[in-house]
Amino acid sequence: MQTLLPPLQGEGFKRKFRVAGIALFGALLAACAVGPDYKKPDLAVPAAYKENAGWKQAQPGDAIKRGAWWEIYGDTSLNDLEKQVDVSNQSLKQAEAQYRQAAALVSSARASFWPTLTTTPSATRSGRYGSSGGGIVSGGTVIGGGTTASGNSSSSHPANALQLPFTATWEPDLWGSVRRTVEGDVASAQASAATLESTRLSLQAQLATTYFQLRIIDEQKRLLDNTVAAYQKSLQLTQNQYNVGVAARADVVQAETQLKGAQVQAIDLGVARAQYEHAIAVLIGKTPAEFSLAAQAFKIGPPTIPVDVPSALLERRPDVAVAERQAAQANAQIGVAEAAWFPTLTLSASGGFQNSVLSQLLDAPSRYWSIGPRLAETLFDGGARSAQTAQARAAYDAAAANYRQVALAAFQNVEDNLAALRILEQEAAAQAEAVKSAEQFLTITINQYRAGTVSYLNVASAQATAYSNERNAISILGTRLDDSVALIKALGGGWEEKDLPAAGEISLRSTAPKE
Repeated sequence: MQTLLPPLQGEGFKRKFRVAGIALFGALLAACAVGPDYKKPDLAVPAAYKENAGWKQAQPGDAIKRGAWWEIYGDTSLNDLEKQVDVSNQSLKQAEAQYRQAAALVSSARASFWPTLTTTPSATRSGRYGSSGGGIVSGGTVIGGGTTASGNSSSSHPANALQLPFTATWEPDLWGSVRRTVEGDVASAQASAATLESTRLSLQAQLATTYFQLRIIDEQKRLLDNTVAAYQKSLQLTQNQYNVGVAARADVVQAETQLKGAQVQAIDLGVARAQYEHAIAVLIGKTPAEFSLAAQAFKIGPPTIPVDVPSALLERRPDVAVAERQAAQANAQIGVAEAAWFPTLTLSASGGFQNSVLSQLLDAPSRYWSIGPRLAETLFDGGARSAQTAQARAAYDAAAANYRQVALAAFQNVEDNLAALRILEQEAAAQAEAVKSAEQFLTITINQYRAGTVSYLNVASAQATAYSNERNAISILGTRLDDSVALIKALGGGWEEKDLPAAGEISLRSTAPKE
C-alpha cells in the first residue's frame, strides 16, 4: 500500500499525534477534581414575615435607593455626612484593604496552574596551588624552598567558569487540588467583599442613628427652652400675685424651683449632644476638634419602608453572603484535603550554557539540557491525611451551621424591627393624643389659677405633665427613627448578592467593588 506521506513527514506527523494525545490525556486528568462540588446549604424559609401583617405597604416609588438608602429620609445634612463615610472612614478603608489582600491571594493560588521558570547565572574564577618537594609551587616555580619537578606539580593556571542555566518545573493539577484551592480563595475573597459591604452598611446605619439621636437632643433642647420660657412667665405671674397678696411665698419658691430644674435639664443635654457630635466626626474620618454640627429645625418622620418576601432577604444581606461564601470556602478545602491521597506528578526540565570564555558562552557546544518526570506518593503518614480530611468536613459542617444561624438571625432582625415600628406607630398616635390633652389641661389650670380658684401646685403639676408628655413624644419619634434605620439595615440597605465580584473579576489588581 502506497503511503500518502514521505517517511520523514509521516514520522513527524506521528510524533505530533503522540504529543497531542499526551496533552489531551493531561487535559482529561486535569478535568478531574476530587471532593464534593459546592451546593448552598439548605435552609427553611418562611413564605411571609409574621410581623408584616397590618404593616402599611410601600408604594413602588418608595423603594430604597441602591447605595444611598438614607436619602429616603430627605435630610440634606444627613446626605452630606453619609457621603463622607465612603471617603474618609478608616474602618471602611481597613475592610477595603482586607478585600484587596484576599484578591491578591486568589492570584497567588492561580499561579500554581503554571510552570515555574528560574535562572541562576554565575561567573567564577578559580585556580589550584600544590606543593612538590616541600616547596610551595606556583605556575611551575618554587617559592620558599623545595624543588620544581615539571609534571609533578599539582598547580594549575586560574580558570573561568561561566554558566547561564534555566530550570522549569511544573506540577500538573491532576486531582484538582489547585482548582479547589483557587475555588476556596475566590469564595474567601467574595466573603471579604461581602464583609466590606456589611461594614459599609453598619457604618452608614451607625451614622444615621447617631445623627438622629443628636437631632432628637436638639428637639428636646428646643422643648426645654420653650418650657423654661413658660416657667419664667409662670414665675412672673406668681411673683405679681404674691406682691398683691393673692399668692403665698411658697408658690413663688415652687415656681423658682421648677424653673431652675428645667434650666438644669437643658444644660445637661449638652453632654449627650457633644458626645453624639464627636461620634459623627469619627465616623466621617475627622477629629472631633475639626467638626461641628449646628442645630436646625427637625421635621423628619419615619419613612415607609418597602419589605420584600423573606426569600429575597438571603440575597440582600451582606452578612448572610459572608456566611454563605465561608461555607463555599470550607467545601473547597475538602477537595484539597482529599487530593492529598493521590500521587503528585512533577515535570522538570533544565538547560543552559556553560563555558570558560564569555564570547563562546552562547555557542552550540556550550549547551546542555536534562528533562524528566518525578512521581511522589505518601505510603504511610500515621493517619495525618485522614485527620485532615475529617477536619475539613467538620469545618464545612460548622460553616454550613453558621450560615443557617446567620440567616435565622437575619429573619429575626426583620421581624423585630417590623414589630417595633408597627407598635411604636400606634404608641406615637396615642402619645400625640396625650400631648393634646395635657396642653388643654394646662391652659385650663392656668386660667383657673389666674382666677384664684386653684393653687399654684395645680399649675406646677399640669406643667410637669405637659412637659413629660411632649418629651415622651420626642423620645418615641427618636426610637421610631432608630428602628427604621435598623429595619433598612436588616433588609440589606438595597445591597444584593449579585453585587459580589465574579470569580473572573478577582485578581491582584482588584479594587473594592463599587455600588
